[in-house]
Amino acid sequence: MLVTALTLAACGGREPAAPVTATVDADTSVAKGGPPDPVVPVVWPLTGVAVEEVAVRPALAVKIENAPQARPQTGLESADVVWEEVVEGGITRFVAVYHSQTPELVGPVRSVRPMDPAIVAPLHGVLVYTGGQEPFTDAVDAAGIQSVVMDDGDDGFETTRARRAPHNVYGRVADLWEQADDERTSPPPAQLVHAREPGRGTATVAGAPAARLDVELTFASRAVWEWAGEQGAYLRSEGDEPAVSADGARLAATNVVLVSATMVDTRFTDPAGAPVPETQLVGSGDAVVASGGKQVVATWSKGAVDAPLVLTGADGAPVELEPGTTWIELVPIGSGSWAIG
Repeated sequence: MLVTALTLAACGGREPAAPVTATVDADTSVAKGGPPDPVVPVVWPLTGVAVEEVAVRPALAVKIENAPQARPQTGLESADVVWEEVVEGGITRFVAVYHSQTPELVGPVRSVRPMDPAIVAPLHGVLVYTGGQEPFTDAVDAAGIQSVVMDDGDDGFETTRARRAPHNVYGRVADLWEQADDERTSPPPAQLVHAREPGRGTATVAGAPAARLDVELTFASRAVWEWAGEQGAYLRSEGDEPAVSADGARLAATNVVLVSATMVDTRFTDPAGAPVPETQLVGSGDAVVASGGKQVVATWSKGAVDAPLVLTGADGAPVELEPGTTWIELVPIGSGSWAIG
């Protein structure tokens, strides 16, 4: 056929047509005319850690207590992301987000607070808590978050005689996940930007040394993170006391993010009469990202309640975290501070 076509073209006085190159997918033996597309690894969306297959389940966020009576907590070491927030009385609580790991129990589980919708809404998942004041629970509903609540009679909660109420409520993770409705995003959307390869995070590559992060959240709450190179993680202490889980494992994070944010008093009080504060997360401010024993200064921004937290470097590029777990410290402007050494 090729000979015939060329003969006809010559008889008609036309130039022969240019040869046509066949194209196939990059994973075959015939190239497209350029290098094959890079293979993008499958990763857990909340940690960036490579995996062969991502579990099709939504993010499960659990309110976990951090008062001295609640320590050591159960299941914090298995969370993909942990947010630490200031609540009333100078204590803090955690929003622990689970997806890649499935601990049997988590807790102690406590009640919802005003800033929780802004933390959880971008996940399009489930928030687990014991209860809360009606305006706070209404705000969770308005943000499109599904709640699993002990006070509403939902399944998945149990109590222990080893601790006094209200520090004795725990959640059975499998039962909590089972209650997720069909409107949840499964798996959850990625929230933070992670480097594609370990050791290539922004702070690790270009940061200043940061062997110790001393974070004063309130007059009564201080988190200290110390770099352990042999473990490739920051180890947490509550003040001067090493923070451990109920099974004795040291609480650790691959990345620690410090977020400086405005904290305001609400018109609400807790049962003891203490004012309930709210950390305002829609907006922007200063931040520090620590990974690999180093840190970079950044800016955080969040455009809406259901928008994820964005971390931007001084060069205007997204800050890439190391693949792994992340703890985010919400540090109140004015009353809180941090020191890095």
